[in-house]
Amino acid sequence: MNDIYIARSTAVAAREMAGEMMIMSATDSTLFSLNETATLIWQAADGKTSLADIVQHRICQEYHVDPDVAYQDAADLVGELASLGILVLSHQPVGNAQFEVTQQA
Repeated sequence: MNDIYIARSTAVAAREMAGEMMIMSATDSTLFSLNETATLIWQAADGKTSLADIVQHRICQEYHVDPDVAYQDAADLVGELASLGILVLSHQPVGNAQFEVTQQA
């Protein structure tokens, strides 16, 4: 399985309110509200932790869901958030250096 690594975009401002993340795009001021699961993924999106690890160690433990179903749902979600410019996806861990944005297959 080719896993993906996710990082928070630097082109957004974010604030947690009542367990949900509010995110505003710096490019067009669009406001997004993430639910609890999406907020959990957002908070874990450090660019160094794979999506599979986030699903296994955070989502499955928090919500007691089937790992395969949880991974597919999470992959769909991060793909959508990446298309909105909220997350950045990579096929390898990313740090502070410039990294390539990839499309989810």
